[in-house]
Amino acid sequence: MTRGPDPERLKKLLLRLLDTYSPSGKEEEITDLLFGYLRRRGLPVKRQAVDENRRNLVVLPPDVEVRLALVGHLDTVSAYDLERYGPEQRGDEVVGLGAADMKGGCAAMVEAYVSLWEAGPPRPPLALALVVGEEEEGDGAARLAEEFHFPWALIGEPTDLAPCFSHFGYLEVLICTSGQRRHASLAEKNQNPVEALLNLLLGITRFLTRRRPELNYNIRDLFSSQAGFIVPDRCEARLDIHVPPSAPLGEIAADLEEYVSGFQKEHAETRVDFRLETIDAGYGLPEKGAVVGALRRSCEKLGLPWDPRSFRSHSDANRLWAAGMKPVLLGPGRLEKAHAPDESVSLEQVILASRLYHELGRTLAGADDGSTPQPAGPHAPPSIR
Repeated sequence: MTRGPDPERLKKLLLRLLDTYSPSGKEEEITDLLFGYLRRRGLPVKRQAVDENRRNLVVLPPDVEVRLALVGHLDTVSAYDLERYGPEQRGDEVVGLGAADMKGGCAAMVEAYVSLWEAGPPRPPLALALVVGEEEEGDGAARLAEEFHFPWALIGEPTDLAPCFSHFGYLEVLICTSGQRRHASLAEKNQNPVEALLNLLLGITRFLTRRRPELNYNIRDLFSSQAGFIVPDRCEARLDIHVPPSAPLGEIAADLEEYVSGFQKEHAETRVDFRLETIDAGYGLPEKGAVVGALRRSCEKLGLPWDPRSFRSHSDANRLWAAGMKPVLLGPGRLEKAHAPDESVSLEQVILASRLYHELGRTLAGADDGSTPQPAGPHAPPSIR
């Protein structure tokens, strides 16, 4: 039987990644770490410039036509507590910033790729791409797609090891209200930009709940100009809207613009600026084709249930889909744990994910020897709807 991923080496790598602070925009240390890690093991890893200081890491097998790329993002959101961002092990759970989203998935992919490389020929038709910037602008994935085109991508986002062939779309809206700055004692009803924005946001959320109940929205980054005892001259907020794959983004955007326009007519004393900063389409892939078949056989061989889902968040998959690739999401961890103060991932599930990626690579390379790997066992992770 061909040797698979090394659980102990994988655990050590995961802990090193979690011990390396890498919020979006400050990924230099973690990419340097992994560049050296892959180089020391003989992999032909290359740096791809994203901006002046930041790099993606890409590994391409020599003289092999790539059919699938394993894709992970190395950045995280900012730490909830810079004194306690990780790592810490609590039984099977590994706690730390980015454990679920998605350093667990990245560690699993790296170990799977290294173990496939160490096994020697035939080289699987797999690339490995570790990108930056996913939690902010997605600039790492956008840069990757400018230079490389992979027919399929497998993204290790936290899906509880359930395959996701469909993906929600995403709208990011910036709304700003502005008016006249004045002394706080002279505030008048309906002439405060903060109050106007709060009323507008509440109106939008009621409108969406009534007209588009299938959408998920989130209000964030509410901010007003701060200068003491005054009526502020401006206030702004962002609105995240996650949209089911088949929902009409254009109609939703037009509905929002129409609602804001009506609000502006009724509140002429306050200027309202509305801007769609991001429009990323959702998508749905059919469960057919050689890559899908190989993934399904690999899941079945490891005793994992085949229960496809739709990924409800925003991810690099939206960017890769727009660039003409077919992204499937499948990784360790649960989305409910992502970005939480006690973010964690099951070490057992990370190891299982690495074995799955390894098995998929061997299947695509035609190197399946018919042996049966150890099944997932009684702790196989359930899928979360």
